[in-house]
Amino acid sequence: QVQLVESGGGLVQAGGSLRLSCAASGRTFSSYAMGWFRQAPGKEREFVAAIIWSDSTTYYTDSVKGRFTISRDAAKNTVYLHMNSLKPEDTAVYYCAADDRNFGYIRTGSPAYWGQGTQVTVSS
Repeated sequence: QVQLVESGGGLVQAGGSLRLSCAASGRTFSSYAMGWFRQAPGKEREFVAAIIWSDSTTYYTDSVKGRFTISRDAAKNTVYLHMNSLKPEDTAVYYCAADDRNFGYIRTGSPAYWGQGTQVTVSS
């Protein structure tokens, strides 16, 4: 079994920054892609960003382009989400996701593995 453990959430003022981390552990895990989703109160979970493990190709939802950056540390099996210029509408529980099959499972919201989530709150 693979475990994904997120950290780095918290409360920040609008315009501020946070960095989320997600470490994968457990059985030998050869990730194809890892990513981040978020779910705001009363809304559906939405895709935020993803990174292909082999070549670091990245994908972002339009609302975070230019503000968020996803990166990875292969040696640590860890993915990061650097969030800058945060807005109140970024407030949500952020979930890490991983899949060892192909990117499509992450892009469609059906990854093999999910983290437990970390709260990000942006005050105005």
